[in-house]
Amino acid sequence: MKIGAMYSHLNGYEWIQYHQKPMWLEIENIIKKINAEDFKLKVSKEKTMKGRMLYSPSDLNKRIKEDFEKLGWFESRTNYWVTDDYNLISKTMHLKADEQKRIIEGEGKIAIKSYNQTDFVKNRIAVEVQFGKYSFIAYDLFVKHLAFYVGDTIDVGIEILPMKKMQSEMSSGPGYYEGALYDLARQGRGVPSVPLVLVGIE
Repeated sequence: MKIGAMYSHLNGYEWIQYHQKPMWLEIENIIKKINAEDFKLKVSKEKTMKGRMLYSPSDLNKRIKEDFEKLGWFESRTNYWVTDDYNLISKTMHLKADEQKRIIEGEGKIAIKSYNQTDFVKNRIAVEVQFGKYSFIAYDLFVKHLAFYVGDTIDVGIEILPMKKMQSEMSSGPGYYEGALYDLARQGRGVPSVPLVLVGIE
């Protein structure tokens, strides 16, 4: 596989090139080493593609996970506490989790434990590989990466997606690079307020 297109949001790519260039080279090499044709393992049952061999997202994800973990990239999880009071959430969201809980309960509110997790983190860079439903991409871009950034766990997030050409050889449902790029552009230049690199693979 290879990188077919890339978009740098809030100078995410430039940040990596200046501060963490070896990490970018690791990501590029992981993508390059995979022969996508080896993962055309799924026989389509869909009416419009019946009998066609399609890319298997689950097998692709498994291989990518193995390759990232070999290089020391691992899943990361951030815990936080929420409540039903907007002002209280705004006041506590930048604090450590135990401090959030203490303040929320101190105000007589119920503190509800929540969390975000991301596929891979290393050296303050988060990577999400998304071959799942298109709705998950928006969650990654506008919630997950932002939560890790606000929580001071990462400095930049990377979202890896199939290009439309590759996605068209998968079952219906997965999102694709061009669609995610449109969603980012529609929000305006400063949203989400986290440096990102959108990567389309083919």
